[in-house]
Amino acid sequence: LIVNNNSLCSPCAGSPASTPAYISLYAAAAAVVLLTVCGNLLVVASVCHFKQLHTPTNVLILSLAFSDLLVGLFVMPLQFTWLIESCWIFGQSVCLFYSFASFHLSIYNVSLIALDRYIALSNPFFYSSKASANMIFTTTVLIWVVSVFYNFALLYVNGNFTDFKVCDGVCLPALGPVSGIFDLTVVFILPCAIMMVLYVKIFAIARRHAIAIRANIKEIRRSDLKNNASMRSERKAAKALGILVAVFLFCLVPYYTCSIINGFVSKLLDTLIIATLTLFYLNSTFNPVIYAFFHPSFRKSMILILTCRILSKDSSTMNVLLKAN
Repeated sequence: LIVNNNSLCSPCAGSPASTPAYISLYAAAAAVVLLTVCGNLLVVASVCHFKQLHTPTNVLILSLAFSDLLVGLFVMPLQFTWLIESCWIFGQSVCLFYSFASFHLSIYNVSLIALDRYIALSNPFFYSSKASANMIFTTTVLIWVVSVFYNFALLYVNGNFTDFKVCDGVCLPALGPVSGIFDLTVVFILPCAIMMVLYVKIFAIARRHAIAIRANIKEIRRSDLKNNASMRSERKAAKALGILVAVFLFCLVPYYTCSIINGFVSKLLDTLIIATLTLFYLNSTFNPVIYAFFHPSFRKSMILILTCRILSKDSSTMNVLLKAN
């Protein structure tokens, strides 16, 4: 969540001049923020508008997209400005808001999506009879409430609400050693371990299904075309899972690695901490691509939204989308 010591306090080096490169940095940052907000907004609108997307898994994707949307609106602009200026320029109150708004729901949503997919594949009859959109919605609301309470309690216990001080040019509220280890375990190690174990199991189940389908095809009809299609499906599933895990870990691991190292050395470069934290937030930009844009129904629903075809009659029932298929 946040770096667990105060050794990063250092004065600002001063803002760079308004050079073309400096302006280009802000333009690039604005483009990333816009992409994050618009991408996640499209996912939110798709799930909310089209009734055929009101499935348990898509409720989790909706929660993920909404949390990433909030990151794009309130966290990333501050983070990019901090990175470009090499200095926190917004003051104490905004720093406190930034620290509180930075509770990371994405990792919990990703873990829930992994659990949802694992149950759906390993026990489809139980999943179809017990899992409902309302039940998953209740679960996600509970996750949001617990996450907000956890972040508030973490900052309060460490004195960030009662005796909050901002170092010159740095907005990194302190965590004690015990709180830091606890936070690292709760928001990174445990969810990532669960997610990776579940996705390994999902991959194994998908592979067994592909082998069974391929064997069945050989018994019924020795068709090379169908056999090749099955093998392509297996490789496609493996590739999607690989991209999913690799991108997620690519965004999260550098920051938490720096956080751990920072607990054992007297000082770590401010720029390195801020840069890895920026990469952490960029996961909110990648998530709409990984979890939604690769899905045919989401792609078509977004096209309908962007072309304003959802204004047609009964568009919420996806009749227009079905015709597009």
